Amino acid sequence: MAPTVIFGARSGVGFHLARLLRQARVPVIAMLRPGADAAALEALGVRITRGDAFSRRDVDATLALAGEGEFDVVSTVGGRGEDGRFADEDGNVNIADAAAARGVGRFVLVTSIGCGDMAPHRSGRAIAAFGASVDAKTRAENHARRVIRSATFIRPGGLRSEPATGRGILSDDPRIHGFIHREDVADLVARVLRDPATEGRAFAAVDADQAHCVNAIEPFPLAR
Repeated sequence: MAPTVIFGARSGVGFHLARLLRQARVPVIAMLRPGADAAALEALGVRITRGDAFSRRDVDATLALAGEGEFDVVSTVGGRGEDGRFADEDGNVNIADAAAARGVGRFVLVTSIGCGDMAPHRSGRAIAAFGASVDAKTRAENHARRVIRSATFIRPGGLRSEPATGRGILSDDPRIHGFIHREDVADLVARVLRDPATEGRAFAAVDADQAHCVNAIEPFPLAR
């Protein structure tokens, strides 16, 4: 079974994805920053490596652990470095470039509602609160799309930490917005990795019961 390399697995969507993949007996490799607590991931059987997404060398070394065969990559990396750079952009650019150079199988980048073709539909309040980060994620999407044509982009709505509802959906309508639980995003990403129909596409990820759109909501028929 092809391994999955996760960047951003210490908590949130990335951690829940690692848990789901390990339950399915998929080998998982996760790069954590030096000093980050790895106990919960190690308990799942995740192979841990240390590094920084801002370092292409660290990213390359992490991907090398996947071996010479097929492997998949998922990144949920975000935030800002001490120098003000956005990991949302610079870190994910490094990850995409390294994955492309090694011939990645599936590449999934978890960004945010409001990225790409969704940008014109953002509210003024969302732009004020998250605009710079979302713009950085959009630039990362654009770069990844250029170097990995099969890349898939998952854009979660407002993230909640309560247990999964099982009602997560994907939509390619740029006007959709809403909320979704982190565990449900992880479930959607795990399913995307198994569904070749999602290659080369971008989707919003929302809870069907917490979604709003001016158009009728038509979920993408994601394979189980």
